[in-house]
Amino acid sequence: MSATAENPPATATASAVEERVRARVITDDPLYRTIPVALRFAAAEPLAVRIVFPAGLSPEGTDNEWVFPRALLEAGLQAPTGTGDVRVWPCGRVQAVVEFHSPEGVAVVQFDIAALRRFLRRTYAPAVASAVSTTR
Repeated sequence: MSATAENPPATATASAVEERVRARVITDDPLYRTIPVALRFAAAEPLAVRIVFPAGLSPEGTDNEWVFPRALLEAGLQAPTGTGDVRVWPCGRVQAVVEFHSPEGVAVVQFDIAALRRFLRRTYAPAVASAVSTTR
């Protein structure tokens, strides 16, 4: 099982896109754990995307947000990419893996490629694209 869209439906405004999905945390444990994740894009930062993990996953009890280039996420759906804190690669035809590196360790999270593509497509929607051009 991998990440799937969850309810409520995704939201979009003229300047932002948010999509909620479920992702699979990959560990050496034979049982997998799925978690809710928010994918976010703001026209004010047109080159960046955000992946936000729920507070229950962090030792501090706060949301854990990763900000990285939208182009890295796009490229990683086609071929392995990234050399820094975030790395992305396709895993078969329907899943993608995003690897997050921090001083505390490494988290490997699997998503449905369809959910990531849908989110990326929405970041280029005409209303959002118009908001991006007016913020520049």
